[in-house]
Amino acid sequence: MTADLCFQPASVLREAIAARKVSPVELTDAVLARAEALQPVLNCFITLVPDQARAAARAAEDAVMRGEPLGLLHGIPFAAKDLVNTAGVRTTFGSLHHADNVPSEDAVAAARVKRAGAVLFGKTTTPEFGHKCLTDAPLFGRTRNAWSAERTSGGSSGGAAVAIAAGIGPIGIATDGGGSTRIPAAANGLVGLKQSNGVIPHSQVADAFGNYTYVTPLSRTVMDTALMLQAMAGADASDPWSIGLAPQDYLAAALPQGDLAGKRILFSATLGNRFVAKDVRTAFERALGRFKDLGAELVELPLQDLPDMEPIWKVINHTTWRARFEQMMRRDDNRLSPSLVRQVAMASDWSGADYQRAMFQRTDLFRKVQGWFETADYLVTPTLSRTALPIEQDLFEPIRIDGVEVGEVRRNWFPYTMPFNITGHPALSLNCGFDSEGLPIGLQIVGRFRDDASVLRAAALLEASDPLLERWPDL
Repeated sequence: MTADLCFQPASVLREAIAARKVSPVELTDAVLARAEALQPVLNCFITLVPDQARAAARAAEDAVMRGEPLGLLHGIPFAAKDLVNTAGVRTTFGSLHHADNVPSEDAVAAARVKRAGAVLFGKTTTPEFGHKCLTDAPLFGRTRNAWSAERTSGGSSGGAAVAIAAGIGPIGIATDGGGSTRIPAAANGLVGLKQSNGVIPHSQVADAFGNYTYVTPLSRTVMDTALMLQAMAGADASDPWSIGLAPQDYLAAALPQGDLAGKRILFSATLGNRFVAKDVRTAFERALGRFKDLGAELVELPLQDLPDMEPIWKVINHTTWRARFEQMMRRDDNRLSPSLVRQVAMASDWSGADYQRAMFQRTDLFRKVQGWFETADYLVTPTLSRTALPIEQDLFEPIRIDGVEVGEVRRNWFPYTMPFNITGHPALSLNCGFDSEGLPIGLQIVGRFRDDASVLRAAALLEASDPLLERWPDL
């Protein structure tokens, strides 16, 4: 296993470490070497911490040799998106304004991953404050897709996704405010879970009660995502939605055992979207066939059941950004990304009443989705309308699907992801195939509110039904 440590999932590595077949120090050295070798090509890290990582790996190895009880992720290297606070490690939020910021404490989710024994080795790239689906910023430049240097990594957790897809590390901490975990997961062939609201406490969010953003696991396999979720989940006083919420048995759920007999799956190839790439439709329909082979009943979601979801998210999101960043924009030394400034400015025409009406619509949308799950177990959609966009794509310029110009990015590339940030339902993206150019295609599985374990089970069964994990990007 020594030759390919970087290509093993965390679920395999943790058992090998516990059995003293793999050294946490050797593993961390391999990960750091690969990170340093690929960083000039991929640009997926803002900060690497080799000295700290090696010290933590030595401590992890000593614990193994002493026969101490080991955590779920003992000795496993991980990187955290640079929006997530890490004690004593620079956390920039992708912003020139915070280029030298060093938090004094970990975010709750990061602290729990460390407590499970994982070894922090770096902070991954994000657009400034995670404000868009493309990972670039004045602070660090542009992050490339793991499968093609000519394509975007997606965003805003682009660096975390690329690092995992490139075999630099098996797991990472990401965040998702409108699809920011699932978009780069789909674009890079990974498993990206946006869990139900409250399942993983969000200790950094400014508005805990109106929250629609999530600190999330990100990995290459369903079981690795389950391991991270098991370590990160559980109540914390910082997050009111987490209080009183007990974790499920995510590890058992992620075992690909049994079938989906008796399960009813609603599906929609468009979810109200106008354009979907032919290759995406083909892969999506093939995945639906695999669900049917697993015993599930498939029912197409009626078009009349699809509300216009993007405007609700935009009012809530952009007014939140205005409250957070407007004063920073007004400073004489403002150096914010132009695309963030432009989106904050969009909110200047919206009043408090407009925001509250959007919150009323959020409630209506939640009830609509809840209604879907009265008669179904899952909703399945594509994650993106097409594979990874060109590396030079601008946030405000139209995208092309199968050679046709279809409109701006947000409404036309990832209309599938935003609704479930607003409603809080669990939504997971996993790879379901590749397009004609060899780029990954994502499928999204949405489940009942706070039944994240059920989503993991469906994803694990689908993952096991096709050997897609055998394929790696050619770097």
